[in-house]
Parts: sequence; structure tokens; C-alpha cells
Amino acid sequence: METNIIKVGNSKGIIIPSKLLKMIGLTDKARIKVLDDKIMIEPIKNPREGWEELILADIEKNGVPVNELPDVFEDENFEEW
Repeated sequence: METNIIKVGNSKGIIIPSKLLKMIGLTDKARIKVLDDKIMIEPIKNPREGWEELILADIEKNGVPVNELPDVFEDENFEEW
């Protein structure tokens, strides 16, 4: 299938036929990534999917074990408004 690339404001866009959208279950949100010089578009069923893994990986990468996070941080202010 071929489609035209069109101007959308300062960006470019393509029209995706509704049949294709229904085939992959794409409704409101999509994840777009480039893989081997190809644009991949996949539906996001749960927008927060994978957040926990990303956060835990970031914590591990920065050397702060999850079980050692403080209950109160140094910059917290407990004064009443």
C-alpha cells in the first residue's frame, strides 16, 4: 500500500486507512519507534504499561537500590501553608 506524505502544520503526516487501524487495534494512542530504518507504529493498550520496569531500571542504573529509598527526602518542608 502506498500513501502520500502531507504537511500538517510544521510537521508531516500520513493518512492511515481505518481498516488498517482496526486490524492492529489502534484507537487513541500509539507508540512510534524506528527499527532498522523502518517506522513501527503499535497501539498502546495501557498508557502506563512498562513504567514500573523503566523506573526500577533507572534506579538500578543510578546505584540507588529500591529498598533503600528514604521515606522522607532532605528537601521536604513540613511547615503548614
